[in-house]
Amino acid sequence: MTSSRPSGRTFPADFLWGSATASYQIEGAVDADGRGPSIWDTFSRTPGKVLNGDTGDVAVDHYHRVEPDVAIMADLGLQAYRFSISWSRIQPTGTGEPNAAGLAFYSDLVDRLLAAGIRPVVTLYHWDLPQALEDAGGWTSRATALAFEEYARIVARALGDRVHLWTTLNEPWCSAFLGYASGVHAPGVTDPAAALAAVHHLNLAHGLAARAIREELGEDTPVSITLNLHVTRAASPAPADVEAKERIDTIANEVFLGPLLEGAYPERVRTDTAGISDWSFVQDGDLETIHQPLALLGVNYYSTGRVQHGTPPVGDGTPGPDGHRSSVVSPWVGADQVEWLPQPGPYTAMGWNIEPQGLVDLLLELHERYPALPLAITENGAAFYDTVTDDGRVHDPDRVAYLHDHIDAVGEAMDKGVDVGAYFVWSLFDNFEWAYGYDRRFGVVHVDYDTQVRTVKDSARWYRELVRTRTIPTVESAADL
Repeated sequence: MTSSRPSGRTFPADFLWGSATASYQIEGAVDADGRGPSIWDTFSRTPGKVLNGDTGDVAVDHYHRVEPDVAIMADLGLQAYRFSISWSRIQPTGTGEPNAAGLAFYSDLVDRLLAAGIRPVVTLYHWDLPQALEDAGGWTSRATALAFEEYARIVARALGDRVHLWTTLNEPWCSAFLGYASGVHAPGVTDPAAALAAVHHLNLAHGLAARAIREELGEDTPVSITLNLHVTRAASPAPADVEAKERIDTIANEVFLGPLLEGAYPERVRTDTAGISDWSFVQDGDLETIHQPLALLGVNYYSTGRVQHGTPPVGDGTPGPDGHRSSVVSPWVGADQVEWLPQPGPYTAMGWNIEPQGLVDLLLELHERYPALPLAITENGAAFYDTVTDDGRVHDPDRVAYLHDHIDAVGEAMDKGVDVGAYFVWSLFDNFEWAYGYDRRFGVVHVDYDTQVRTVKDSARWYRELVRTRTIPTVESAADL
């Protein structure tokens, strides 16, 4: 893949450059120091759920390799590191007294980051719910949101003001709809009504946690949430196709943007799903709790989608044109007459189309709608099939081109007035890629899963030069850095 955008754009001196990971994807050590099982432990050990039967039992063993891993971050010049906390390390069953060893692990990580001049950005939840909470109903239960409030309070007390930014949830859309509707993610439930209940309780959990963090650390404590907002286009201007796009926008984006940023679910959310749920799980005062002030909105972006009116095929477990692993039950609750269409390439190893303009469009739309809300790109990156070559390097020009063009897209949006203050490349390390196991590699640092040897890829060298100069290097320069 070659670059479609010019090099040389320079970013402001206060723009923050970082990278991101998630606990279950990198930590391993699943039964170390009192950690309890999570839904991803259970799901990945269930035959047929994860490609090749892979699990996160070892992952990239980050739990035992914090010191050298932070040294890699420092060598790359990262200014911030976004990582998630394993709830089941802190509370093995999701409730009760905190596990001192789990808190100590993250406290040590934060201290090491600060000593290296790297700002810690904490995500409290990146999909790995303690299994005991799932056994009691998981995100379909209001009790899980209340448990999350206490968990957030515990972590806030332990890490305090050493954290640069608190993020409550990562991509609650995936937690709700891939976890409880299509079942292609843990906990593997296929119940559209359960997915809608999960949506609300995740939203509620965010509000409760944001309030708890600020009660512990002060009203000015920066709190955010990260959403994977879908950029979906109608296949044609025909009214039926436009309606299909609007239906997807509702269940993909508005079901979160409405309550989080406007204090209400759009009426269309309820009408589109009226035959599935009466939304009786929404109680008085919930929307006020959910609608908490945000220091910024985290935006995760990878690709775009295209839809038309039609009847989608029944999924068979292969990747679908919507970008997700298909299932006999659709994650698009209330959108039964919407058909996803293949996108033109080029593609990443995930089968996702590469379209930097979609990121520009998304950022401009968010800015127009919420002009006072700062934004950050909390995940952006690409999976390819990388190998270490005879020269000991990992040459990944396609990833370099992807990052080059998407970072330039961020700059274009900023030129047009969008307030974007940070960019986090996904991911720092190759890791456990959820239902795809270890088959797809997203990292800018290669990991040999047999030996745990880390090798800095050309993309990481290129990114280091970008951070150093604040100017986008050429794609071609990566092999010489």
